[in-house]
Amino acid sequence: MKNKKYLILAILLAGAVIRFYGISRGDPLNDEIFYGLRAIGPMDFDGAEAQTTPLEWLDPARVERSCGGANETQINARKLPESLEKKICAMKASGEYKGIPWWTKFSFHDHPPLVFWIQHVSVSLLGENNFGMRLPSALFGLASIYLLYLIARRLYGMNTALIAAAFLALTVNSIFVSRVGLQEVFVIFFMLLSSYFFLRALEKINWLFLSAGALGLALLAKYTAIILIPIFLAYLMLKKRDYFRSWQLWVSIFITVFILSPVIIYNIGLYRVAGHFDFQLSYMLGGKPEVWPVQPGKEIGSIANRLREYLPNLRDANSWLFLSITFLGFIGFFKSLFKTSKETFTRHFFLIISTVFLALFIIVIGPSYRFLSMFTPYFALTAALVIAWLFKKIPANYKKLSLIIFGLIIFFETAYSVNSQILYSPYLREHWAFSSLRYENYDWGYNELSDYLTAELRGKRPLVVFEPLYRFLEDKRDLAIIEGEKNGLEPVPVLIVYDANIHAAGQIWVLDRLHIYHAWPVISTETYFAFLQKEGYDFFNRAGFKKFYYISPVNVPLKPKAKLKELGPKFEEALKTKIEPTIIRNHSGSEAFRIYKFY
Repeated sequence: MKNKKYLILAILLAGAVIRFYGISRGDPLNDEIFYGLRAIGPMDFDGAEAQTTPLEWLDPARVERSCGGANETQINARKLPESLEKKICAMKASGEYKGIPWWTKFSFHDHPPLVFWIQHVSVSLLGENNFGMRLPSALFGLASIYLLYLIARRLYGMNTALIAAAFLALTVNSIFVSRVGLQEVFVIFFMLLSSYFFLRALEKINWLFLSAGALGLALLAKYTAIILIPIFLAYLMLKKRDYFRSWQLWVSIFITVFILSPVIIYNIGLYRVAGHFDFQLSYMLGGKPEVWPVQPGKEIGSIANRLREYLPNLRDANSWLFLSITFLGFIGFFKSLFKTSKETFTRHFFLIISTVFLALFIIVIGPSYRFLSMFTPYFALTAALVIAWLFKKIPANYKKLSLIIFGLIIFFETAYSVNSQILYSPYLREHWAFSSLRYENYDWGYNELSDYLTAELRGKRPLVVFEPLYRFLEDKRDLAIIEGEKNGLEPVPVLIVYDANIHAAGQIWVLDRLHIYHAWPVISTETYFAFLQKEGYDFFNRAGFKKFYYISPVNVPLKPKAKLKELGPKFEEALKTKIEPTIIRNHSGSEAFRIYKFY
């Protein structure tokens, strides 16, 4: 038994290596950038046109323009629905409007705040980079392995616990969510933590307090953790009905609500201003606020479409071997239910109701890769039960052979995960040798673009800056200028123009971050043209810009040199001098960007 206890340390070490090694690899091109960018502030703004935020609605500069008799004519200005605009202007006229309200700091318009707060601490300590954004995910993913070990040991014993921990440590979906800055790994951790305390509470009721606290934190990370509530209620109704009459349960409910108080306060304030709750709660309640006409992530299709995508997405997000073993476990459950239904149901009750409720829940919210990752701990436990059962059935003289086979299974899972998440370019065929998750954080070249710009701008600060649309952005700009002057950085009159065909997420993390938090003048070609039309072709020269960068991804419809000519006299002059672009290549050597730099 003592030697087996050391095995969990080896499993955690393996899980740590595969989560932390090269964690900055892979471009941040999924929703992690929308969390990472706002975590820097922390500030509920990412420039999304279709999903404006209360910070934008209630910003003093915007309100003054919109309600002070002036038309909103500034380039890139975002208009609000007339009903919301009238309400805000009425607040201003009555004196009720006092600027951006205090409650906006308690949460975010589309998600609860916990993950943003955790990532804010990380990037504050480690810098605005992939490592700073993703490190908390790796830590929470590693802690989840140990929590599953504790849960499995409590339910099924040491052997099953070690096998389950090994699967969770090395299977690809668990590693993926641990190597990107998405919210799911935090949700999984707090769900497992709450479940562990809940199982302890079945023996000693006071553990409900800790379970409730962890549940509150899970919901404060993401609302999808709400699935724990029906799971726990179903368990208590069938196993511990007397708990409903206990004061401990009601105190526990209060603890959960208290931890959720930042979200409650935020939504009360939001409802008073806009007449609806935040983006996620509004969607859950069937509302479609006019201010958010586009609902990213909610285009999940009909129930039939979701069911059709369920198994293909499960296949894409896991190794075929891991899924095969897991499905063998499901077959075994059903077979046992026919033979010894009561015994099977009693022994596996928690795993059964958790998996069933989660399976139904994902039909409702859609079987995207990130949501399917919530299955992974339960799949790992199911697969572990299959392996542990086989170990018991194999004759004693074949024990070494069974250990070798299990070792080969773990080796395959490790190799599959490395091929899917760590190597820059995966080998062999998709699905058989690597997961489709590879393309969620593939190396397209945006990390290399970020490295190039970081090197170019190191030791410098902007000499010429833009006037922001919002007061809160002006405050960030002024802070960046003050910090640059304080640190003695060299002022340079730089303008960065990027082709509008660039990947939107890459643009936000690599380029918009420089503009929002460091005051660098960064604009798209569309905005550049808009300025030329409004202010004249020599506007940027008159504004004092002397050094220009033009960033063009290689997959744009027009050739970069042709586009340079379209951008105006300064760029056309650059063509005459035959300026050769700097080529940015991804780690595989493929050309990703061309950067034209001229004075």
